[in-house]
Amino acid sequence: MKLDADIRAQLQQYLQLLEGDVVIKVSAGSDSVSRDMLDLLDELTGMSSRITVERAELARTPSFSVNRPGEDTGIVFAGVPLGHEFTSLVLALLQVSGRPPKVDDEVIERIKSIKGEYRFETYVSLSCHNCPDVVQALNVMSVLNPGISHTMIDGAAYKEEVERKEVMAVPTVYLNGEFFESGRMTLDDILNKLGVSADAAAFANKEPFDVLVIGGGPAGSSAAIYAARKGIRTGIVADRFGGQVNDTLGIENLISVKHTEGPQLAVALEEHVKEYPVDIMKSVRAEKLEKKDLIEVTLNNGAVLKSKTVIIATGARWRNLNVPGEEEFKNKGVAYCPHCDGPLFAGKQVAVVGGGNSGVEAAIDLAGIAAHVTLFEFMPELKADQVLQDRLYSLPNVTVHKNAQVKEITGSSKMEGITYIDRATGEEHHLAMDGVFVQIGLVPNTEWLEGVLERTRMGEIVVDSRGATAIPGVFAAGDCTNSAYKQIIISMGSGATAALSAFDYLIRN
Repeated sequence: MKLDADIRAQLQQYLQLLEGDVVIKVSAGSDSVSRDMLDLLDELTGMSSRITVERAELARTPSFSVNRPGEDTGIVFAGVPLGHEFTSLVLALLQVSGRPPKVDDEVIERIKSIKGEYRFETYVSLSCHNCPDVVQALNVMSVLNPGISHTMIDGAAYKEEVERKEVMAVPTVYLNGEFFESGRMTLDDILNKLGVSADAAAFANKEPFDVLVIGGGPAGSSAAIYAARKGIRTGIVADRFGGQVNDTLGIENLISVKHTEGPQLAVALEEHVKEYPVDIMKSVRAEKLEKKDLIEVTLNNGAVLKSKTVIIATGARWRNLNVPGEEEFKNKGVAYCPHCDGPLFAGKQVAVVGGGNSGVEAAIDLAGIAAHVTLFEFMPELKADQVLQDRLYSLPNVTVHKNAQVKEITGSSKMEGITYIDRATGEEHHLAMDGVFVQIGLVPNTEWLEGVLERTRMGEIVVDSRGATAIPGVFAAGDCTNSAYKQIIISMGSGATAALSAFDYLIRN
């Protein structure tokens, strides 16, 4: 395997930033993955005199570790980290060489304070756009704390291991041989789960804000930037920057940007906000809002923030089926991201629930991987664009059940089947199934505002044309509102509108 010209050019550029020597220890066999891995390492050594490769006995073959001379850092790649993991490899090389990770000092101290032995293993697929966040976070922890090690495992290269552990979603993380967590996680999420969370004291004694933005997606980021540009005291509470954008693979309708990917856009949003004097408070969530002399927002760590105005931009999340078995078999056959988890179902029987654009696109993508795809649509007709329907019906390994209500997801230790009702006849049917991808739309993240703000029956915050809610000084923007369409570019515009409205409110009051 030889790297294509674009990847080679990128690697050569990045490897010029190495600050010290790096020793790669490799355990390889005669299999095709080993050969590809050795080809990659040959390319690396050919591009930088700072990188040397030596043979070693590692826990898995094929795999390689990235180390400082005379010191094992604990970072291991079991497989060939290309695809979405290419960046994870580059960052590991740079950080092991001595280039500091882009992490806040407070977070670095939390990582260094962890005592004991922590052996993390993360199962990934190279097509998963959420996996690199987890891999890179755990690699950073390994670089900063000698008691922590991390191995990235490409599920496609270790199929028997994946089957034995019944890993059916990525990323899936094990700690010291035991299941730790599955799904998207930030560095702060991991630290919180380890009990090393940010202290509420860090939020104490903050001066009241002029504008406090809740949410770090396109709407929240836009609102924070527009507010800060007005020269007023601005804060942003962001559970994770990018919000649901992180779960979006290809973005081709952000005007003037021909193509980008969700995680890249999420990083760009955060970097843009950081260009302004915004007080950024990450990995915390708002749990309560009260209108007093000022507006008070209570966070999930107990801290209370005060502001003259608030902009709520908490976005939305995937809607659940809410049927028996869904929660029980989540990440054990029940999945929500076909790009991330699809490769784990290669050659298997899978279902997709939802006949809109996202559901039909998922079925089309999965048809190229799975043995057979069955799509369920509740209504009598599919709602997807006709061009997508035409493509779907042209595929030989796809079956469509319309007017079908999924009743139950069944299984034992993992999902094994789906029970559904034919709504036209009332008859109940059961199909053996290895996995199901739920694609039935979004639900706004507004439960914490129950009884506080006016919401639609769908839970969307009711706003006027200026983004104002029923409470003076409280505005809302993006997918958590009753906006007619849920699109990235519309969320950005509504965030800007809310910020300008909040500024106007401050001037007039």
